[in-house]
Amino acid sequence: MTRQALLAAGSMMAAFALTACGGSSSTATGASITATVTPTPTPTPTPTPTPTPTPTPTPAPITSASIAEFTTLDLSALANYANPALPPYYDGTVPDNTPPGNAVTDRIATLGRVLFYDKRLSVNDSVSCASCHRQANGFDDPRRFSTGFSGAAFTTAHAMRLGNIRYYRPGTMFWNKRTASVEAQASQPITNAIEMGWDASAGGIAALITKMRGLSYYPDLFTFAFGDANISETRIQQALAQFERAMISSNSRWDTAYAQVFSATAQNRNVNVTLPGFSDAENRGRQLFMTAPNAGGAGCAACHVPPSYALAANSDSNGLDAGETVIFKSPALKNIGVSQAFMHDGRFATLDQVVEHYNSGIQAGPALDNRLSGPGGNPQRLNLSAADKAALVAFMQTLTDGTLNSDPKFSDPFKK
Repeated sequence: MTRQALLAAGSMMAAFALTACGGSSSTATGASITATVTPTPTPTPTPTPTPTPTPTPTPAPITSASIAEFTTLDLSALANYANPALPPYYDGTVPDNTPPGNAVTDRIATLGRVLFYDKRLSVNDSVSCASCHRQANGFDDPRRFSTGFSGAAFTTAHAMRLGNIRYYRPGTMFWNKRTASVEAQASQPITNAIEMGWDASAGGIAALITKMRGLSYYPDLFTFAFGDANISETRIQQALAQFERAMISSNSRWDTAYAQVFSATAQNRNVNVTLPGFSDAENRGRQLFMTAPNAGGAGCAACHVPPSYALAANSDSNGLDAGETVIFKSPALKNIGVSQAFMHDGRFATLDQVVEHYNSGIQAGPALDNRLSGPGGNPQRLNLSAADKAALVAFMQTLTDGTLNSDPKFSDPFKK
């Protein structure tokens, strides 16, 4: 082999070796051969997960020694006022006078319970709201007129039942609708010269608040309810109103029976169908109550509206006296069967007398509701038989709610 052939063979072998190692395969004479090495990437370390901190449990509220000394309250186990379990027919179709700024809460309603039962809120520690609105009587007073703080003076109107007070729209309170809301009503008995005695001569609401600041349990309770110990008339009104609006009646015999036939899509939601478990007389009374006079009924439900049996907002007066000009309202009819005095002045002592008034006793006057007028604008005369009048009474007795009348969360919380 010649010297030139040997040189050519060596160049070819070098090129082959470089190609096998990843170099260029070019054989151009004089070309520079460069080997390129791709570096191995450094792996990215996996971050160590940050452990989720265990949340610190919110400590249960502690019932202070002063609250425990005077009441049976356990602030770590509050009663449920804000979210009671209600039947499905207590839905958005039922009017509610709760204002946006004072929805019921467990804490504030608990304070309201204490205020409602506290006799120390009267000038001489003798009466409370509950003295005239007694739980066993459907938060009514069994007496025609209530006794004030002095024990010698009496109110001029009968105390109203409080059950389902939240379902009356527009929410005006007292028999003559003189206050705009449950809140505005709440402090008026306190400042009344006969009822609890904090009128101007006794220093008014300011004097009461000074007294409350000196009662060891109130600063603690107001702090628990509102976040600080400030006691004001507005807060007193809010707390009492929440407690009273929580008094919902939904456990009468009527409720139990109606729940079995209720249908949101049926005509009138099945409010006027035969109810299971009712006697013939009770079902006849229901039929009379729900049916208009021109269809053979008594027309009661046009003003006293199921399921709450609160008064319709557009109701006028019921013709108690001839020429009547004042429009009186009515409390809800739940627990009417345990009441012992009826109408704003307590003039009737029995439900039989109430039924007879609507049957034959309505008087004409400018304030009379037009639903109580008959042909020619004269007061209606139902001309019910004795059996039908008794049936109406029997039906109204089914509206008694023993649960509301005995529920511990609405009972007196005081030890002393």
